[in-house]
Amino acid sequence: MIDIFRPIIELAVILPGILLAYLPMKRHLRIDKGKLSLLWIPIILLLCAIGGSLCWFLQIKTIWVAVPVFSLAGVIYCNTLKITYWKSISVILAVCGVFSCIGSISKVIDYILCPNNTAPWFCLSAGLLYNLFCWLSVVLVWHSATHAARDLLEDDIIAQTWYIFWILPSAFIALNIYIIPINLKILEQGRLMQIYIVISLILLVLLLTFYAMFYLMAKSLNKNNRLRQENQFLSMQQTQYKNLNSAIEETRQARHDMRHHFSTLTALASRKEWQELESYLAMAKESIPSAELNLCDNPAVDGVAGHYCLQYKENAIPFSIELDLPYELPISEMDMCLVLSNLLENALEASLRTDKVNRYIKVQSYLYSSNVVLLTIENAFDGTINEKNGVFQSCKRHGDGVGIQSVRRIVEKNGGYCRFTAENGVFCANVMLRGENSNSH
Repeated sequence: MIDIFRPIIELAVILPGILLAYLPMKRHLRIDKGKLSLLWIPIILLLCAIGGSLCWFLQIKTIWVAVPVFSLAGVIYCNTLKITYWKSISVILAVCGVFSCIGSISKVIDYILCPNNTAPWFCLSAGLLYNLFCWLSVVLVWHSATHAARDLLEDDIIAQTWYIFWILPSAFIALNIYIIPINLKILEQGRLMQIYIVISLILLVLLLTFYAMFYLMAKSLNKNNRLRQENQFLSMQQTQYKNLNSAIEETRQARHDMRHHFSTLTALASRKEWQELESYLAMAKESIPSAELNLCDNPAVDGVAGHYCLQYKENAIPFSIELDLPYELPISEMDMCLVLSNLLENALEASLRTDKVNRYIKVQSYLYSSNVVLLTIENAFDGTINEKNGVFQSCKRHGDGVGIQSVRRIVEKNGGYCRFTAENGVFCANVMLRGENSNSH
């Protein structure tokens, strides 16, 4: 009767697999970690018990039950995360790829330990070793999963890369299934057993190497994109600087001309030539610079705000911007600029889709404390904002809004807070950015 536990133990590797898949997802959970544990433990035990019992009753290999069991677990896994399906599915497949390589090695160990095993599952000792190897792999990659993999998942810049990443682990899973001999006794011929073990180890090393290469490639892409963003912000600052110089020159010229205007106005008034005086005042009014500068002391934020102010003016969008920020911010300038540019860009796009008579954008930002910056952006919209599970969807493509998702990721990484509301034709973004060394209040 103990044989019924053998397929159950073989399927029990789903437990370390699920744990490994959740390691980089700390900031993307829909539910509390405690509740998540209470959810998964009975589900895994139930799936392993039902799947293993079915294998024992039908006398079939666990692979035929593992596929639907892992698929069901994957569906539950994806729906407990606030992240795109492409990324969550890729993580599951990455874990399955590693465990499939370990499974191939464990197959040989099973034959060595129990050469007379005729059942389609591992013997008890090999099954326990299979689980032990999987748990050891979780321990070995714990740091990489909670740091390197987490950074890749949280970066929206390389989102397109995840559309093809799944091919790599899928290919290794298929290859490991393909190389398993139908009859393991064939391994006794010559050096086939040694060759099989070496091939399985090489596949595992290759897979981990490809994962490392993917990480380095993605890290390089992220670095290049950050440089591009910095150049973009510098360009915005340069444009704002030119506009400021132009406004200063216009003001200087207007002040120079003002003395002549007063002389002329005084002469016309003394002669009581009221008609000519009125005409001259109208002409002089047109020569006064009409540019309004809404600037802050921080040059980076000033450049971003000035860039979008210019676009708002060009598109005849009424706006009001109050940025009461010092030269040195208590938070990362890059984070502040990314959050501000994403939200100002979203406000611009929403305004362009809104009737001209209803358009407006209102921006306010100031220091709340020595280490906290508050930002509020309010704009009108056309009343058609898609929302799914509390997440605003993109109006330009299918799926979650990348701008909002990026803002949420930046804000939450240092314990900040953001809230987005859309009602009565008004979209409002409230953001609290904390410095890296700030403490929660």
